[in-house]
Amino acid sequence: MNAADQVVAAILAELESTRERAIVVDSPPGAGKSTLVVRAARQLALDGEQRMIVAQTNEQVDDLIDRLAGDAPELLIGRLSSKDYRPSDRVAKHPGVRCETRASGLADRAIVIGTAAKWATVDTGTWSWAIVDEAYQMRSDMLLRIADRFERALFVGDPGQLDPFSTVESAQWSGLSWDPTLSAVSVMLAHNPQVPIYRLPVSWRLPASAAPVVSRAFYPFTPFVAGTETGQRTMEFGTHGLRGPLDNALEEAARSGWAWYELPARYALRTDSEAVAAIAALVCRLLERSATAHSERGSQAVGADRIAVGTAHRDQAAAIQHALADTPASEVTVDTANRLQGREYDVTVILHPLSGRRDASAFHLEAGRLCVLTSRHRHACIVVGRAGIPELLDAHPSTEPVHLNAPVKFPDGWEANQAILAHLASHRVAAGPHSL
Repeated sequence: MNAADQVVAAILAELESTRERAIVVDSPPGAGKSTLVVRAARQLALDGEQRMIVAQTNEQVDDLIDRLAGDAPELLIGRLSSKDYRPSDRVAKHPGVRCETRASGLADRAIVIGTAAKWATVDTGTWSWAIVDEAYQMRSDMLLRIADRFERALFVGDPGQLDPFSTVESAQWSGLSWDPTLSAVSVMLAHNPQVPIYRLPVSWRLPASAAPVVSRAFYPFTPFVAGTETGQRTMEFGTHGLRGPLDNALEEAARSGWAWYELPARYALRTDSEAVAAIAALVCRLLERSATAHSERGSQAVGADRIAVGTAHRDQAAAIQHALADTPASEVTVDTANRLQGREYDVTVILHPLSGRRDASAFHLEAGRLCVLTSRHRHACIVVGRAGIPELLDAHPSTEPVHLNAPVKFPDGWEANQAILAHLASHRVAAGPHSL
């Protein structure tokens, strides 16, 4: 039994024996978090008592239902949803799944799954066990709203990803143990330090070329390794490339798993037209060259559904979508780090959050944002940005205020960015003229 299997076995055994009200599982990118949630749900449902699962978004709920119903078609699953919800194809294809707006309508279901926001509307009934998926994305105030619905909970999530999102100023709560803008896990552990914490030690998503890089940059105290060995995953092209920057970047990414496509240093608007054109050109060229990915899962074509483009802002994503419209790459996923969280692709092309900026703001320096963007791929990640980012970081050291009793987030965004840029320096390809 390998290290990963040993940890999972220990977690499942803890579910049967624990006297604590909670168990926390920290999972790095692609460490099998969803697989663990499915296995735990199946085990907890064996005694015939109904269990609840809490996710943070409707996409996550549908993904979990698809996984759980696919692995255990005999289970009766209920989806707790709003009146406007229309079952996605992933949910509708499973006959054992039923959608209802009220938990009382799902009394015969072995497992009921819904978003935290939907569970917060349930005002009657209690469950002996709940599984909280993507627990580090849940704000502590949301946990407070649903905590009286369950007796014990398994919290599973990635501590290196983006912090919970808030649209209000949060300085007034900084340093308080019940800060509502902190993650549910952070606040729960602050008040219950005896809760057992497990850590999954292997990433099955990130290749051997990426796992050590991401681990050192974002998880220095909880390192993890790749589940595959060097050379076990490769990518090749069906057509030869031209002697130009676009093809050089693609070939560097296929060879090493990384490429830094560097545009000339220049201050630019957030929707930098040159960066947008470069990303669109790279994605289109990748599809034109008919890439094939080889891995432990076999070989498969790298089509538009296996490529994603990641940005920091929605207007950047919209500009890239517009550039890809009416091209063979129009179906490629283009989204922000917040919405790409938890998803997986063969190749990702990302716009560096600090590209072309005059300052290094807290939003653009957030370690979780860069962590999400650089950890979605199974084979290769191409980072696009303007020269001068290391100099920008040196000129703008962190000036965020320090609050008493507030937990220090480590590594901070400044250090994480420097670590990633230092690695990308050896995979640099200088950009040249490009067009769609």
